[in-house]
Amino acid sequence: MQLTFESTHPCVRASTYSLAPATDRPYVILFDPQGKRRAELFALAGVHTLTGRDDTVAVGAWTVEEHPGEICLSLTVASSLWQRKTIRFRCQAERFSYEIEVEGRGDLTDVTYFGGYSSAHVRWGSGHFWSWHDWKRGFNPEPTSQEQVYFNPAASSAIDLGGVPLPGKASWFFTPPPFAFAFGSGKRWVGIGVEAVPCANRYSQLTYRAQNGGFAFDLSFDGYTHVDGTYTLPALGFDFAPDAYAALGCHVQALRDQQYAVSPHTADLPAWWNEPIYCGWGSQCHVAAMAGERAPDFARQPLYEEFLGALEHHGIVPGIVVLDDKWQLTYGDNRVDPAKWHDLRGFIDAQHAAGRKVLLWLKAWDAEGIPADECITNAAGVKLAVDPTNPAFEQRFRESIRVMLQDYDADGFKLDFTARIPTSPGLRLYENVWGLELMKRYLSILYSAAKSVKRDALVMAHTPHPYLADVLDMIRLNDVNAGKPVNPAMTHRARVAALACPSALIDTDNWQMPDKAAWRAYVQLQPALGVPSLYYATHIDSTGEALTEDDYALVRAAWAQYRKEQACTG
Repeated sequence: MQLTFESTHPCVRASTYSLAPATDRPYVILFDPQGKRRAELFALAGVHTLTGRDDTVAVGAWTVEEHPGEICLSLTVASSLWQRKTIRFRCQAERFSYEIEVEGRGDLTDVTYFGGYSSAHVRWGSGHFWSWHDWKRGFNPEPTSQEQVYFNPAASSAIDLGGVPLPGKASWFFTPPPFAFAFGSGKRWVGIGVEAVPCANRYSQLTYRAQNGGFAFDLSFDGYTHVDGTYTLPALGFDFAPDAYAALGCHVQALRDQQYAVSPHTADLPAWWNEPIYCGWGSQCHVAAMAGERAPDFARQPLYEEFLGALEHHGIVPGIVVLDDKWQLTYGDNRVDPAKWHDLRGFIDAQHAAGRKVLLWLKAWDAEGIPADECITNAAGVKLAVDPTNPAFEQRFRESIRVMLQDYDADGFKLDFTARIPTSPGLRLYENVWGLELMKRYLSILYSAAKSVKRDALVMAHTPHPYLADVLDMIRLNDVNAGKPVNPAMTHRARVAALACPSALIDTDNWQMPDKAAWRAYVQLQPALGVPSLYYATHIDSTGEALTEDDYALVRAAWAQYRKEQACTG
């Protein structure tokens, strides 16, 4: 790196970028290595609280500190809400990060990076300011029902923890992926992602906002982060790469390099974790469609025995069986429903005798059967979710995990509905843990309790964020979008999961399929993406198409080739 000064203003030149504060406005100019202007970054952030909006009212002069391997450009400003606000650009040889530090008191709601209110420069007026860019394409790693990986950077986009199939919220597939976007075109891309020290991932959504040629980023804290003194916000890191996926990979590696996320482990995994999976959900859906009833009502022992019998008859031998929604009496307590499973332990014993392992499906956050005082509630006292910060619920949850793995002798869990994590302001919970930290608290309880009972227990979730990599073993690619091309969408999900959590295996999922032709095409792709997963025993539920001997032969061949490759690499 090289530090120079132009009219007393510092300029940092590195191998992949240059940064130079403007001499006449509160912006920092980002140049590419050839000196072309790529972005004008509004340097004055907005750090808003429950008591009001942050307006920057006066600006000091840029200062420079040089450290081994880093040049730090700092700017201290006065604020309408904070006693002091300091902006820092931490520049390194190939990347830089943008950091905000505040001093004072307040409960954070939203933080605006590269945008915000300012009345500090009379020449430029007052109000909300934006940054500028010349990007041609944007990249959002979070799958949505639209499956639009790339977007026009003149439009807004968001990455969040939750989601439901409603307008603007159909992003429940990964909860969450890395909180990082990428922008650019051709072979020049910049990744921009959230970097937080452990325990400071207290946000629920990162939003890229765009209008009239301007942009900014908002990080949502929802009012649960209390500041009393000096507080450093999560940084936004900038990484440069030849394509969008490479930029995402650089962001993930930067988190690990700074010890903000765990590094991939190299320990040998239990061999059975790699075995092809049969999940009964698709078969339940077919039976339900024929009966005109709800699919969860058909998570029954006799039906699962029929499903597996049909597969065995056609030479389909899964190594893992998943008992899906709703084998349990209540979602919150996860005790077996004896009306559906007259002998769950006997069923699992029979699978073990046949050389198969059994995973139990869990519905994350659901408070069914749990007392209100162990739940997260809203201001009206409505139970929204179980509360993993509550010691009473934690004890209950750990005991239910012991029962499932010890008394029932199951082998692990398929965790679903993590997208139902609470994200509204004004909720009541036992301990002030929020955002990604709340997700980690829930997963940590499940993971540690499972491993304390069975060291090789398999924990599967659709939460491919590097910060969560140490509390899961397998990433599920989640439901298929029947209205979109299947293989490209699932390939994207697998690429993101592999970048975010390279030590985790990938469950390729298999439901819901638009028709048998799409299902056949995906069966052939699955071994290249991860562990093959089969959701159908006799029919495709969406169309009622029956599986033929050619279809079973296709599964047998795909699984045989997959197992052969696993044996060679193992």
